[in-house]
Amino acid sequence: MYENIIIGCDDSLSSKAAVAEAAQLVRNHGGKLTLAHAVYFDEEEFSNAPGQREKRFELGAKMCSERKGAVLSEFGVAADSIVCEGEPPEVLADLARERKADLVALGTYGRKGLNRLLMGSVTSGVILNAPCDVLVVKRPCSECNGRFHSILLPFDGSEFSKKALLRACELAKTDKATITALYVIPRYEEMVGFLRTEAIKQSLEQEAATILSSARKIAAEQGVAIATVTQEGSAEEKIVELSGRLKNDLIVMGSYGWRGVNKAIMGSTAERVIISASCPVLVVQ
Repeated sequence: MYENIIIGCDDSLSSKAAVAEAAQLVRNHGGKLTLAHAVYFDEEEFSNAPGQREKRFELGAKMCSERKGAVLSEFGVAADSIVCEGEPPEVLADLARERKADLVALGTYGRKGLNRLLMGSVTSGVILNAPCDVLVVKRPCSECNGRFHSILLPFDGSEFSKKALLRACELAKTDKATITALYVIPRYEEMVGFLRTEAIKQSLEQEAATILSSARKIAAEQGVAIATVTQEGSAEEKIVELSGRLKNDLIVMGSYGWRGVNKAIMGSTAERVIISASCPVLVVQ
């Protein structure tokens, strides 16, 4: 499991949920917890109000201290904290490198409730630049206990999805969780305007069967049996839909992927899943 976890800490509900999830992971499996708060400013802002910089550092330190106390009293877990100056995505990614973290946990949204805008900066920035896995938690969960019992794994056969599968297998063995691997057949005709023939349909279905067969083989080599599902349509929609139906408590995804689409994936599949899913999403680097 994870030995060194950095948590993005602000005053949002999703950040509090991420702290709770990470604290319970440490309580159940051991490890070290560090709360990190980033104070962002620009020169123009603070030249007009020079006292604001120091005040924000003080507020950040106070918030981290209160959160550490809550983590200790609620979960029995001691945590460190650090307040840094800079953009939150850069601060969290740099801290993860400097402290050799193997997981960064953060909320989907953050300061000032900038929802989609913040998702496009803080969360996406951390996922794209962190040297380790990233756990994204959107909302507090009364049933969450730091253990995962039902995992959904979007799998497309890419190297990134294979790494995600290996991580899912590790989690499954630790918590005795079930894994469902999902392959979504894309509607290529909607993207490039061709007419799908019966032969093309059979070819796409055969490709799906081959890819999921490889997932079962990889999992079996790890001593884990997995279920597999094939669906057709929009990847992010099918992932969120199936996760809701199966009542998964975790979605594990590769950082890039969906048929070899590199960083643009953060603008589509992974980002939309993170925004829409009702459970935490673990992005494996």
